[in-house]
Amino acid sequence: MFCKVIKLNVISKFILFFLTTRRLGAELQAKSVHCPNKVPVALFWFRRLPGGASSFFLHLHMLRAEGIKKSYGNLSILKGVDFDVKQGEIVSIVGASGAGKSTLLHILGTLDRPDSGTVTLNGTAVNGLNGNALSAFRNRNIGFVFQFHHLLPEFTALENICIPAFIAGTARKQAENRALELLDFFGLAARAGHKPAALSGGEQQRVAIARALINGPGIVLADEPSGNLDSANAKALHHLFFKLRDDFNQTFIIVTHNEDLAKMSDRVVTMKDGMIVSA
Repeated sequence: MFCKVIKLNVISKFILFFLTTRRLGAELQAKSVHCPNKVPVALFWFRRLPGGASSFFLHLHMLRAEGIKKSYGNLSILKGVDFDVKQGEIVSIVGASGAGKSTLLHILGTLDRPDSGTVTLNGTAVNGLNGNALSAFRNRNIGFVFQFHHLLPEFTALENICIPAFIAGTARKQAENRALELLDFFGLAARAGHKPAALSGGEQQRVAIARALINGPGIVLADEPSGNLDSANAKALHHLFFKLRDDFNQTFIIVTHNEDLAKMSDRVVTMKDGMIVSA
């Protein structure tokens, strides 16, 4: 019935989104349509409206950093960086080694603090958070994927994925159900009981991405995510990022030296000598 509504403006889409939540939720259950727990029912349907969810949510800022400076001793790493990412956007950060890419990513992810400047994530000024409050916010709102998977070798794929959910206080059964859905989405359902040593490099990295998504974060930060993979697995991983964005409106910031991945991104941000020189 919505297919006939061709020229909805942003306001009418927003109103329609909320007015149809209950009705479409009932339709979803009646049709037994698969919708992962991390995706709200209304959002799952909203992306089927003309233009999809991305056309609406790309108007909203997921993350904004202003005036970010960082030095280690007398060495200035970041020299007043302004940076923003919209909901559902995939942004690649590129530049030579030592340009400040990873330092910026760590600050955006609250793993490090700037000497000056502000970071706002999904409406929350993270500079004002400390200690346990900051750790809890990071665990709930930010997913991390690194060049090396950092899976704990003594735990199975399922258990590794569940760890952030357990830290967040999620009940074991609920966490395992979410993890199993993610494993199924990534084509790894049969590998749930395998430990990292029994998984291929590509499988290990997909498990690491599932772990990053288990708490339904607003944004995923990836630092050279395909840097340790062969070309075939790297290409598959790149397409996976875009499937997650297209299907679930997931937002990504990716630091990469991979030119193919950068070209696929919605936007490429180039850094040089601690500053953004093109965006």
